[in-house]
Amino acid sequence: MTTRILPAVGDPDAARSVGSLLGRLPDAEPAAPVGDSTALVDTLARLAAESLDELPEVVLVHERIGPLPALELIRDVALRFPAVGVVLVTADTSPGLYSAAMDSGARGLVALPLTYEELAQRVQAAAGWAAGVRRHLGHGPEAGFGGTVVTVSGAKGGVGTTVTAIQLALASAASGRSVALVDLDLQGGDVASYLDVQFRRSIVDLAAIQDIGARVLADAVFNHESGVALLLAPAEGERAEEVSDRLVRQTLGALRQRYETVVVDCGTHVDTANAAAIEMADTTLLLTTPDVVTVRATKRMVRLWDRLQIRKAEETVTVVNRHRRGSEIQPPLVSKITATRVARSAIPANFRELQGAVDAGRMQDLEAKSTVKQAMWALAGELGLVKDGRPDTKQSGLFGGGRRHGRAK
Repeated sequence: MTTRILPAVGDPDAARSVGSLLGRLPDAEPAAPVGDSTALVDTLARLAAESLDELPEVVLVHERIGPLPALELIRDVALRFPAVGVVLVTADTSPGLYSAAMDSGARGLVALPLTYEELAQRVQAAAGWAAGVRRHLGHGPEAGFGGTVVTVSGAKGGVGTTVTAIQLALASAASGRSVALVDLDLQGGDVASYLDVQFRRSIVDLAAIQDIGARVLADAVFNHESGVALLLAPAEGERAEEVSDRLVRQTLGALRQRYETVVVDCGTHVDTANAAAIEMADTTLLLTTPDVVTVRATKRMVRLWDRLQIRKAEETVTVVNRHRRGSEIQPPLVSKITATRVARSAIPANFRELQGAVDAGRMQDLEAKSTVKQAMWALAGELGLVKDGRPDTKQSGLFGGGRRHGRAK
């Protein structure tokens, strides 16, 4: 059986050395090296979108890869692409690093300077492990990759980020999918306020957990009456610094294995936590409004993400909120200015429809006839977050007649 190998090596000399040895391995099909962590994840995501069979059996991660540190990259790949065997290439062969690499999801470690025998042994072992996982998972375009992660960010404050994230989650749940909604607006998250929830636990409670499994998640999330599982921001904004990018990657990786849709409200600021979410998301939304100031802020945000190698402009979907047909700034112009793809589903400007639900903190009770809700649920369909292309708008409990639940303490 041919073993496909994808090296991730940033240093040109190291890349040539790795490529030379890989070319000597029997039944090996090494690909051209990718030079950084972003390119590796992008390549794997593109191949996974085609089919599980398109993914390489083995990924080699060099210790000096960047910008994401090697162990964090291994953890990300292991969580997102569990049918790929990852091998770390490093000069540090201490027991501590070996343990850390295994904890991150590596299937082996190869010492520098490389030797043919050790490289062949580790690649063969990782390839055998990957083959076994694929047999267990079966074959299919989505086999083994878990749910879809969608992040929702705002170009600036007040553009409707949280309301949009909530409605996307509600639409997905109404269609019959299992859904988690994560509030990563860590210093000022309002998901709980918009959904009439008081709950003491938040994502901060996962900070000290090394292995975030189903039981840990069950203790941390609030099961809302709408059917959406909520992982909330901390009530004390100063605790935001306890939420690291490592925690976010682990948490989202665990959530996507349990839920079909994971919607993440990233707020309007860029920090290490929501940057990690945006980087690992399947779809990234950026909310804007059709005015000069906000569109300029949108362009700045897109460029910031690109400079930080979080997300490329062409991989970002901009959503125009408070759209008016008579506005001088229309979606095609927003797309041209920001170099992003603009969603077909623009959200109309009609705050009066929202005001009652917003004031009551009951966004789940927004009426079905609301044009704003219809546009947001159409956006969920456009993004593939609902079964059969559309949510069930007749599902009980999502509109005005929903019963109130007691508040959890």
